This record gives sequence, C-alpha cells and structure tokens, in this order.
Amino acid sequence: MKHEYVVANSFSPVTKKNLSLKLPDQGYRKSFTLAKRAIDLAFAVLALPILLVLAVVLYLANPHFNPGSVFFRQVRMGWDGKAFTMWKFRTMTDNGTSVRDANAPLEEHRITPLGRLLRRSKLDELPNILNIFTGDMSLVGPRPDAFEHANEYLIRVPHYRKRFTVRPGITGLAQVRGGYADNHRAVERKARYDIFYIENASFRLEMHVIASTFAVVFSGIGQR
Repeated sequence: MKHEYVVANSFSPVTKKNLSLKLPDQGYRKSFTLAKRAIDLAFAVLALPILLVLAVVLYLANPHFNPGSVFFRQVRMGWDGKAFTMWKFRTMTDNGTSVRDANAPLEEHRITPLGRLLRRSKLDELPNILNIFTGDMSLVGPRPDAFEHANEYLIRVPHYRKRFTVRPGITGLAQVRGGYADNHRAVERKARYDIFYIENASFRLEMHVIASTFAVVFSGIGQR
C-alpha cells in the first residue's frame, strides 16, 4: 500500500509555514536543532552495542517465550507528514493484520509474557535508534502514530498537524505526562502536550522529558 494523505482534498500539505506556531527565535531554534541532532547521534552510537546484545538474547529466547520474529516494523507518520518505517522489538502475537483500527483499544491479550517485560522496561523501543541514524526520529519528540491512525487524527483532532513540525521521538512529553493514549480524548491530550513541547523547545525541557522517562520506567506509571 502506498502511504499518502487520505485527506489531501481537505488539508494543504503539512509544512512549517502554514501552522502559525509560536516558535522560538529562529537563530536559537537552528542552533538548538543542530545540537539536538548531534546529541541524538551520540546517544544512538552509545546505545548500539546494547541493541545488538539484546537482539541476540531475544533471538535465543523468542522460540521459548515469544515465538516469532525478533523485530516489528510499522509505517508511521513523521516529520512534515512523511511516511517512514519504525523499528521495535516485537511484543505481541501476529494478528494477521498490520494496523488495528484507530479507535480500537490496545489488544492486551496479544502481548506475550516476554513482550510485557519489554514494554514495561521500554526496551521494546530500543530499535528506534536505527531510525535516529536514518534521520527519521529523535531521542525526544512527539511519539509517531501509525500512518493510517495519523491520517484519521488529522481530521478529528484539533491542531494535530502541528506535531509534524519536528522529528518524532523515542520518548516525549506526552508519554511521560499523559500516559498511554488509547481513546479520542487521550489523543487530544497527547496533541496538547506535544504542541507545548514544540512551542517551548529548550534543553531544559529535553532533560525534563528524559529524566521523567526514567521515572516512568521505574514506577510503571502510564505503561501498557
């Protein structure tokens, strides 16, 4: 399936010029973006050995505790509304379809015991560092939705398109403050947190999100 905007007749293309965001000073924003990208790449390089070791461990453990492939790939909507393939460790059994309905709740019965452990520790998202290397993702930013879901949210959720002015992230303010979004109201809440993050971009906010992510991992709050 070719991934493109199904709302092309209702919306103009997602660009930074037509969003009317209260963005920080452009000079600061440019230097912030460059420094943020350098930090992302440094993190990805440091995390790569951990990813390789964990991939080998899961390759050996999966036949017994999580039968099937090690990795899960899904097309998500990213920066400027472009499609990209996001990598994760697989945590659920195969249901024969690639994407559930945008309004359907998480199919928790499909999560395997090993998959639940990976989700609780957030290690299932570690392969996202491959998307950092390709430039599709950042360490911190709005969490990317499945492409089909994002197209629907563009129609139903106010200001949702503003999320696409930055790279999506492995973690984000919406994840650490709003928890898991599994219904329309939660998606609206997620969008408000993401817009706040974009409009108030700073290294202080980045550090807050990263520190809060560790707190969420250790506390288990908002994990699914």
